[in-house]
Amino acid sequence: MQHTAEQTERSGGILDLLTTGPLRIAVSFVVPVVAFLALRQSFIFMRDVDADKVLIAIVALIVGVVGVWVLYLVTDNLVSVFPARFRETLRPFVFVGPALVILGLYLVYPTILTIYLSFFGPRSAEFIGIDNYVALFTRPEMLIALRNNVLWLVFVTSFVVSLGLVIAVMVDRIGRWEPVVKSIIFLPMAISAVGASVIWKFVYSFQPVPRPQIGLLNAIVTALGGEAQGWLILRPLNNFLLIAIMIWILTGLAMVVISAAVKSVPSELLEAARIDGANEITIFFRVIIPSIRGTLITITTTVLIMVLKVFDIVYVMTNGQHETEVVANRMFREMFVFRNFGQGSALAVLLFLAVIPIMIYNVRSFREGRS
Repeated sequence: MQHTAEQTERSGGILDLLTTGPLRIAVSFVVPVVAFLALRQSFIFMRDVDADKVLIAIVALIVGVVGVWVLYLVTDNLVSVFPARFRETLRPFVFVGPALVILGLYLVYPTILTIYLSFFGPRSAEFIGIDNYVALFTRPEMLIALRNNVLWLVFVTSFVVSLGLVIAVMVDRIGRWEPVVKSIIFLPMAISAVGASVIWKFVYSFQPVPRPQIGLLNAIVTALGGEAQGWLILRPLNNFLLIAIMIWILTGLAMVVISAAVKSVPSELLEAARIDGANEITIFFRVIIPSIRGTLITITTTVLIMVLKVFDIVYVMTNGQHETEVVANRMFREMFVFRNFGQGSALAVLLFLAVIPIMIYNVRSFREGRS
C-alpha cells in the first residue's frame, strides 16, 4: 500500500511537471517552432519542380487540412502558459495572427514596395523622384490609356447598373419564366473574361476581300448589302466594341444582386403607392429605387473597381493597339514587356489611389445603412 502511494505521488509529480512545470513551458515553445519548420520544409518541397507530382499533392493535402490546424493548436497551447491576465489578451491574436501575417506579406508589403519603386528609374537603380508620375500625364500613350479608362468607367458602370436594374424589375413580374430568363442573362458571368473575349473576337472577325467573312457582325453587314469592316481597328469605335463585351459579362451579376433587393421591397409599400394613384414609372423612381439605394451603391462600386482593373479583354482583343490601351494593360506592358519597373509601379499606384475613394464611399454608405 505504501509502495503504491509512493508510485502515485511520483506519477503525480511527473504529471505536474508536464502540465505546469518548466518542461511544459519548454515544450510549448519548442513545438510551435518545430511545426513552423515542418510547414516551411513542406512548402519548399512543394516548390521543387523535380519532385513527384503525386507526392506533392499528398503533402499539399496534409498541410492544407492538418498543418494549419496543428499550428493553431500548438500556438493556443503556448498562450495558455502565460498568466491569466495576458492569456485572454493574447488568445484572439492566435486566431487572427496568421491572417494578419498573410495580409502583411502579400498585401501590405507589396503595396509599400510598389510605392517605393515608383520613385525609381526603369531598373529600380536610380532615384528619379516624381518623374514617373509626371510621365503618366504627359506621355501620349499614357493619356490615351487614361482617356480610355474614363470611357470604360462611365459607359460600363452606367449601362451595367441601368440594364441590371431594368431587367431585375421586369423579370420580377414574368412569373414562372423568371428563373429561365435570369439564367440566360447571367450565363455570360460564368465565362471567364478571356473566354468571353475569344468569343467576341470571332464576332468582330474580319477577312480581307474576297475571302468569306466568318465574323458574325461582318456576316450580318454583308448580308444587308454593306461592306465588311475591320471593327477592332476603327477608332474610336473599337473602344466601345470592347466596352460592350464587359457590359455583356457584368449585366447578369448586376441583375441578380439588384433582383434580390427588389424582391425585399415590401409589397404593402407598393400597394399603398398604387392606391394613392402612382403609376408604375412613379413607383419605380419614387419607391423601388430609394428602397434599394444601398444595393445600387454596392453594385456600382463593385463594377467601378472591376472596370478600373480591366485587363483581360483588352489584352486578348487588341493588346492595347489602335488606341485601345487601358491603365492595367499599360502597366503590364511597362513591367513585363519594356521592363520599365518604375513606370509600371507608378501605374499600379495610380490604380490603387483610384480605388481608395470608391472603397471609402462604399464603407461609409454601408455604415449609414446599418445605423
